[in-house]
Amino acid sequence: MTDSAKTVRASRISIAQLMQPEHANNLGNVHGGWIMKLVDEAGALACMRHAQRRVVTVAIDSMVFRNPIKISDLVILTAEVTYAGRTSMEVEVQVQAENPITGERTHTNTAYLVYVALDDNGKPTSVPPLKAETEDDKLKMQAAQERQKRRLAGKK
Repeated sequence: MTDSAKTVRASRISIAQLMQPEHANNLGNVHGGWIMKLVDEAGALACMRHAQRRVVTVAIDSMVFRNPIKISDLVILTAEVTYAGRTSMEVEVQVQAENPITGERTHTNTAYLVYVALDDNGKPTSVPPLKAETEDDKLKMQAAQERQKRRLAGKK
């Protein structure tokens, strides 16, 4: 790793937003598309923080909603870069719903997205390498490398 390598921690961001009636369907559950939008924003911000460049979304591996998010829940998204290639980055976004009165939190989903950094002309540009600080970082980075290998194998 070079001195330009950045840590996973340096990219970590957290966003919280209170879910309102306009975010929900007639059952009172927040639309999955709204959560996907927030996930994409959180992921992009983490990647911009890592690359210090504009980024574009190129892939979303999958998004499985394990628990519903209701009107008046506080949605908390935590994102961090888990892989850095030459121009691309993978980010992990964890989504939790919190009842702001009781403080009870429920993990609703985890998503993995891939972004590419862009130069001032809108062309892909190199990103700094990623450096692990903790054992958890190392494990996440290894898992991300495996996901990236599968993505690339699927393109062939």
